[in-house]
Amino acid sequence: MGERRATARRQTRETSIDASLDLDGAGTGNIESGIGFLDHMLGAVALHGRIDLDLKCAGDLINDDHHTVEDVALVFGQLVDGALDDRVGIVRFAHAYAPLDEALARAVVDFSGRPSATIDLGLKREVLGGVACENLTHWFVSFAMTARCALHVDVLRGENDHHRAEAAFKAFAIALRTAVAFDPGLAGVPSTKGVM
Repeated sequence: MGERRATARRQTRETSIDASLDLDGAGTGNIESGIGFLDHMLGAVALHGRIDLDLKCAGDLINDDHHTVEDVALVFGQLVDGALDDRVGIVRFAHAYAPLDEALARAVVDFSGRPSATIDLGLKREVLGGVACENLTHWFVSFAMTARCALHVDVLRGENDHHRAEAAFKAFAIALRTAVAFDPGLAGVPSTKGVM
């Protein structure tokens, strides 16, 4: 098994991002997006996904959080896609549940090469920690597009929106970790098509 690492740079009029990823890391996150709550969520993804993620973003937060949240997700998806390369030997499909106190979330992923996302976080507040709640949903959608995966994330219950959001990111992290793991019994691409 070779190293599954990737680096990415995204430079636009709205954001400047430098990032690197090791899919087979120790769960270390060095994340500076400019939005504390987003850093907290991505730190949970690194830890529970057992990936090493270094990401620095300078965004136009004076206007809004949208561009930063979206572009960070696009870069993270790009990193995962790059680290997976041809996807030979990976498990591909995975699901996970994660609770956080009264909240319970489910994430299901398929690294099929075909991007699709269905996300239902059921958040009631407009903003969580400087992030518009609609942009938390948009984060998952944007990730799925550049990671080239089908992603379903549903928060099944919970009263506290912070708990709901964090449970969703943790369930996503666990599903990600399982889906990108190597299947020792699989010699090729896990698809009847022969490619992904």
